[in-house]
Amino acid sequence: MGCTALLKKASLVGAFFVCGIYLDAALALCPAPGNLPSVTVQRVVDGDTLRLADGRSVRLIGLNTPELGRQGRSAEPFAEQARQRLQALLAASDGRVALQVGQQGKDHYGRTLAHVYDNRGRNLEAQLLSEGLGYQVAVTPNLALVRCQQAAERSARQARAGLWRRSPVQAPAQLKQGGFALVQGRIKRIEGNGAGLWLEMADGLVLHIARRALDNFDRRAVQGLEGRQVEARGWVIDRAKRGGLRKAQARWMLPLTDKSMLEVLP
Repeated sequence: MGCTALLKKASLVGAFFVCGIYLDAALALCPAPGNLPSVTVQRVVDGDTLRLADGRSVRLIGLNTPELGRQGRSAEPFAEQARQRLQALLAASDGRVALQVGQQGKDHYGRTLAHVYDNRGRNLEAQLLSEGLGYQVAVTPNLALVRCQQAAERSARQARAGLWRRSPVQAPAQLKQGGFALVQGRIKRIEGNGAGLWLEMADGLVLHIARRALDNFDRRAVQGLEGRQVEARGWVIDRAKRGGLRKAQARWMLPLTDKSMLEVLP
């Protein structure tokens, strides 16, 4: 029996272990480098953020988990499961992890950006991705594990595990607010200027590859996408909240930071 069939019969928690044999290959692609510093975790903030005993906050590179409920907003599906699973992984690692700090070591919130490994050298981002508890993301220059993280997410998606049980992909017309999204649609027009490339889609959405990110893409391939169906992922910006829209300007903008955030569909 395949992993997809097993998932249909197992509970969410049970499925993590039932399908482990099918996910080992993906996890093995993210081995821990040697001689990484080991640190003690004070608590899990959410599915992709840790608070260390030394006071640092650590954001796991390459992983974006659903948002917990805050400021009157309901938790997104699988947000609590992601947090609890990360807690369980840390408990199994005796509350200690090894950190590989990214090329960019901090984000604009002051959090340390790092790949995180348990005491057996297993990458925790890949573990959560392979169980369908988060999305693979790539933000330059922290791109070292993009391929193995893509493989981990792909295994969950094929098995319809976790958040892939019901497709989270939206059409541009379904966008109602800013924040992380997976969007599928057709590229209507592509334009370039000093700010980079702009890939216009229907229903008020434009994908933007900033000039500084162009080296992470095959520019010729991108410019050939007019008329093609694509899937894009990233943090959608509601430009209507930035002081109004210019005439004919798309309301929604999705910045693309790496080629792994844009997939051409058949």
